[in-house]
Amino acid sequence: MTNSMNDPRNGLLKAVDLAGDVLASVRPEHYDRTTPCPDYSVRQLSNHLVSVLRRVAVIGAGGQFFSVPHFAEDVADGAWAEAWAAGTKELRSVWTDPAVLGREIGLPWGPVPGAAAAVIYTNEFVLHTWDLAKATGQSPAWDDDVLAAPLAAMQRAVPREPRGGQVPFGPVVDVPEDAPAIDRLVGWYGRKP
Repeated sequence: MTNSMNDPRNGLLKAVDLAGDVLASVRPEHYDRTTPCPDYSVRQLSNHLVSVLRRVAVIGAGGQFFSVPHFAEDVADGAWAEAWAAGTKELRSVWTDPAVLGREIGLPWGPVPGAAAAVIYTNEFVLHTWDLAKATGQSPAWDDDVLAAPLAAMQRAVPREPRGGQVPFGPVVDVPEDAPAIDRLVGWYGRKP
């Protein structure tokens, strides 16, 4: 890994680590709770996060996006932390290679450079970690430096309007410009901080 603050892999790996910390604190009494992510329970979102982690490793290595299912249904309830540890090891083995930043990564809407994919998935990990933390009563320490690039990318890539339909996010929830970066990010996604 590089020491460069501008290397998007730094944010990706920090987001992965924070997601792992939140997943490790999910308890059986949380499994059926709803999350701010529409239609996902804590159980479903935990399985989805593990699947996303696996997918990021696969696509970073040149594999196919759809070769990894949307949910990690092979992971038993409560075994998410162990699955996360294994998936993190695989993801790190792929994404610590500097060549991944310039590699073409195949996503459903088209190929993007690895550097862009790192920011896209930092966003996904951060948002779903926030969803999971909110649903389980956790208050993780958010790193504003990690959130700066995903927030800027999200605001450039996804317009304020229209929302819904092809844009899979709710209407923007306005928050003050001086609000914590996590509140501004989830607000842009249509979540109420």
